[in-house]
Amino acid sequence: MSLIFYITQVQFEFGAVRLLQQECQRVGIQRPLVVTDAGVRAAGVLQKALDALPDVPVSVFDQTPSNPTEAAVRAAAAHYHAHQCDGLVAVGGGSAIDCAKGVAIAATHSGPLAHYATIEGGAPRITERVAPIIAVPTTSGTGSEVARGAIVIVDDGRKLGFHSWHLVPKAALCDPELTLGLPPLLTAATGMDAVAHCIETFFASAFNPPADGIGLDGLQRAWAHIERATRNGADREARMQLMSASMQGAMAFQKGLGCVHSLSHSLGGINPRLHHGTLNAVFLPAVIAFNAHAESVQKEQRLQRMAQAMGLSSGSDVADAIRDMNARLGLPRGLSDLGVERSQFDATIAGALADHCHKTNPRSASAQDYRDMLERSL
Repeated sequence: MSLIFYITQVQFEFGAVRLLQQECQRVGIQRPLVVTDAGVRAAGVLQKALDALPDVPVSVFDQTPSNPTEAAVRAAAAHYHAHQCDGLVAVGGGSAIDCAKGVAIAATHSGPLAHYATIEGGAPRITERVAPIIAVPTTSGTGSEVARGAIVIVDDGRKLGFHSWHLVPKAALCDPELTLGLPPLLTAATGMDAVAHCIETFFASAFNPPADGIGLDGLQRAWAHIERATRNGADREARMQLMSASMQGAMAFQKGLGCVHSLSHSLGGINPRLHHGTLNAVFLPAVIAFNAHAESVQKEQRLQRMAQAMGLSSGSDVADAIRDMNARLGLPRGLSDLGVERSQFDATIAGALADHCHKTNPRSASAQDYRDMLERSL
C-alpha cells in the first residue's frame, strides 16, 4: 500500500510574511520562539518577520549553525522553556527549519534526540505533543517548510533524519521577496538542492503518481530559472519559480530520495562545513548514471521524462547537463575542490549504507557501488 498525503497549508506570494501574526493566531501560538541564524538576522530578513508580529511576545534564538546540531537544538529548547514559549516560528533556510523541528521534539519529549531518529526506529516515538511550527523559508532549496522530516547532526557525529507527520509545519509562508538578493553561490547551491530533490524523488520506485507529477513540474521550473536567479538576485519571476520548485520537491519527496542524499548526509556529518546542496549537486551526475540501469527507471522511461522537463533531447544527456549546469553556476567541479580526500571514503560509505535514503533508491547500492560513485564525483 502507498501512503499518499498532502500536506499542509501554504501561503505563497510576494509579501506573504505579513501574514505571520494571522497564522500564529490560527495555529494557536501565543508566545513563539523564533528560530533563525545570525546570517538571516544580519541580512535584515529576521526583522521583516518580527515586524509582522507587532502584538505577540516573541523570543529569538539566532544561533542555528549551517548544519543544525543536537547541541543547538538543546540550547534552543532551553530558551523555549525559559521563556515559556508555546510554539515555534522558523525563519531561514533548511538549517533553521530543521533546527526548529528538532526543538519541537526536544522541548516536548524526553531523552536524547537520537532516540527519535528514523534509522533508530524513532519515528513512532514522535507524538502529537510536538510543539507547533510555522515555517518562513528564506532560501529556495530544502523545502523543509512542507516536509515531515528534519536532518540534525546528533552528539555522536552522525547526521540523522527525523520523520513524522507531526513535524510538518502547521503553516508555510513562502515569500519569494525574502530571497531577493541572496548571494549567487548560495542561490546556486540551494537551487541545485531543489533540483536534486525533484530528480531523486522522481527516480524513487514507490507508487505515488501525484508526487511524480509535482516533482517533474518542480524540476522543469527549477531548471528553467536557476541560472536567472543566480545571475540576477532581483529577478522576481526567477525567484518565485525557484521557490515553487523547492516547495514542490519537498512535497514530492515523501515518496523517498536516494543515493545522492545518502552520500550527502553521510559526508556532511563527517565534515559539517560542507554545504548540503553543494554536495547534492556534485553527487547527482554519478548517481544518475548508476540509476539509469534500474529496472523501474528503464521500464517507466524516467530519465527520458526528466530530459523532456529539462529541455534535453535524450535521457542519456541528463547527467552531463547537470555537470554543465554546475559549472555555469560556479559550483565545485568535484569533491576534491571541496577538500574531500579518499581517506574519508570508508566512513562516508558506512554512513551512506545506514542512511534512511539508501533504502528508497531505485537500485540497491553496495559498498563498492558507493565507492565507485565517490570516485566518479572526486
